[in-house]
Order: sequence, then C-alpha cells, then structure tokens
Amino acid sequence: MKKIKIGLMLSFSLIVLAACGNVASSSGASGISKNNSSSGYQTTGQTSDSNYEGVIKSGKYLTSKSRGVALTQNENVLNLKSFESGLLDLSKSQFATNDYIFQEGQYLSKETVQNWLSRESGSNSEGLNPKDNGKTGETERNPMYVQQLEEQDFMTKKDNKMALAGISLGIGMNSVDYYQKEEYGAQYKTEISDATMKEKGKEAANKVVARLRKTKGVSDSVPIMVAMYKQASNDSLVGGSFYAYAVNKNGKTTIDSWKDVSITSYTFPTTSSATTPNTNDETTFTNFKTEVQSFFPNLAGVTAQVQYKNKAITGMHINITSQFYSETEIVSFTQYLATTAAKYLASGIPIDITVKGSDGTIQSFLAKSAKDSSYYTHVFTSY
Repeated sequence: MKKIKIGLMLSFSLIVLAACGNVASSSGASGISKNNSSSGYQTTGQTSDSNYEGVIKSGKYLTSKSRGVALTQNENVLNLKSFESGLLDLSKSQFATNDYIFQEGQYLSKETVQNWLSRESGSNSEGLNPKDNGKTGETERNPMYVQQLEEQDFMTKKDNKMALAGISLGIGMNSVDYYQKEEYGAQYKTEISDATMKEKGKEAANKVVARLRKTKGVSDSVPIMVAMYKQASNDSLVGGSFYAYAVNKNGKTTIDSWKDVSITSYTFPTTSSATTPNTNDETTFTNFKTEVQSFFPNLAGVTAQVQYKNKAITGMHINITSQFYSETEIVSFTQYLATTAAKYLASGIPIDITVKGSDGTIQSFLAKSAKDSSYYTHVFTSY
C-alpha cells in the first residue's frame, strides 16, 4: 500500500490570501462586519467581486481539515496548482462570489481522506483504490486510480449565523500510476486508459457523495458539486485538466448525469507536440517575448503557464528570469514590461508577471485583473 502524505498546497493559499483582503469592519468591506456573539464568525472582506470572502472563526482564519492529503507519488507540483485553481474556478460557476462565503473544507477530516485514498483492505473497507492483488507486473497489478481529494465549502449568512449552503469536491484521477516493486527500488509505472480512468472515477464519485450525505452537518438541501480531474504525468511541463463535473441535489446519494468540461493548462512556448486551442494566443505571447528580449538582452528565459476553459483562454502566469543586478535596471525593466504587456498580451483575462534573478530571488511583480487595461507593478528593494 502506498503511503499517504500531507503537503501544504501553496498555490491555493495564495488564491485565498488574494481573495481575503482586510477583515471587515462596521465601516469597511461587505460581509459579516463583526463577531457574532453566538457564532464567533467574521469574514475577511471582499476586495473584488471575482473573489470570495473567507471565514474567520474566533479571531483566526478557519483552515482546511484535510488540505494536502495526497498519494506520495504526486511529484508534479503543477498538478496540485491546477487542481485547486481549476476547482475554485468551477465552484464560482455554481456558487456565485457575491452570494456565498468561502470556507475551507471542514467536513472531511485528514484521517477520513487518508483512508479513502488508500487501498481497500481488511483493515480499511473505505479505500477508494482497489485491493492489492499481489502482482507487480505493469499490466497485471491493480493500479491506484484515485490520487487526491479536495473539499471546498460555501456558506451563507442566515439569522446572524453561518450556514452551509454548498460543497465542491474535486477528485484527482491518475493517468499514470507510479510504483516500486521493492522499497527504495526502481520506479515502474502502469498506464491507465482514459476510458478506465473515467469509469473508476464515476465509481469513486458515487461512493464519496453517498458518504458525504451521511456526514453530520451536511443536510439533504445542500448541493454537492463533484469535479473530476485527470492528473498529468510526472514529466509533464504542465498540470492536469478537469474533464467532467456534476451537481448532486435534493439529498440524492448517486450521480445520474455528468457534464463535460475542459480546463487545461499549457506552457508557452509550447513543445512541438502540443497544440493549443487558439494559436493566436501563443503568437501574441511570442511577440511580447521577442519585443522584451530585443530591448533587454540580459534575460535568461521568458515562459508562461496558460489556462484554458472550453478552448477559451482564462488566465496567464508569466515567469521571467533576468540577469539584472542594479535596482535602476530592475525598475526600468518593470516599467517597460507594464507598457509592453498592455500592448501585446490578451485583454479581458487576469495576467501576472514575476521577474526573478538568476538566484531565484523575486525582483518585481506585475499583475492586472480581467477588467483592467493597465498593470499594477511592484519592485522589491533590498531594504
């Protein structure tokens, strides 16, 4: 049986921090403006209608009970990032940011998720992965299909109290199962076909929904959205992709129908084998990259992580590695980036640009929201 580990997923923490803003006060941001005497809840406030308010309880941010539980084989950190960000994006389509308050998962404990991600066995009847059949051949063994689970809760304010009004559950499925025939031995892998992955994913989703419906505090009136995610292989330059979701309502314990969805990630420049949904997007990035490098030759690399939803670009993260050492160079470069990015890169989507030195130190940061036409900039000084 593969061991389970707990890993902090930085990407989602950053998303939540970006969404939180300052704690709401009676004259400040919208939301629950002060501690409620009976519940002790506050919200973080809302700095943008594209982000959720978060929950603060008894003066502290309410953290997830099970975030980061995953199989040890998940060596591609981009899987973790795209899994959480994509799940939050799908959640927004079901639970509007202006109508719901985000709460970190509180109904699935660390121990519960650990048991569910393990193999079914005599000591663990709740394992979502099949029993070990004792075989080690790549096509003979029973692979591990379910890789990770993520719970997101959505609350509403009712009678001056927080009430659970929705749950999103992401289920990450393996496309490749990595394993060892002996401890510390060579790594082998079992390829899992899309058809098998989807079949096993549906089975796991029905079990999870049925169990969640029996969980204390989850009433029949609470809708549960389940989103299925295909893990990318360990050597992939991008993370995996969401391929289907379903919304379970009215206390049902099974999922009758699924909706196809495509949330995928790409790296610019792409490899020769990768084909993006819209080649114009890479062309504009290439023009931006060429322009920047022609004026500032001391650049070691300009790359981008790009996300698409149903073939439409939804966001871009650009990383630039520089060989600048002078603060005046960094300031000038950052100013030039803000002008050039506004000229060449796509409008109507969120974009951020991180400039790092050759030692990995962040030198400057630029960002804009989907609604903005200009970029916010910040240069990190040495003092």
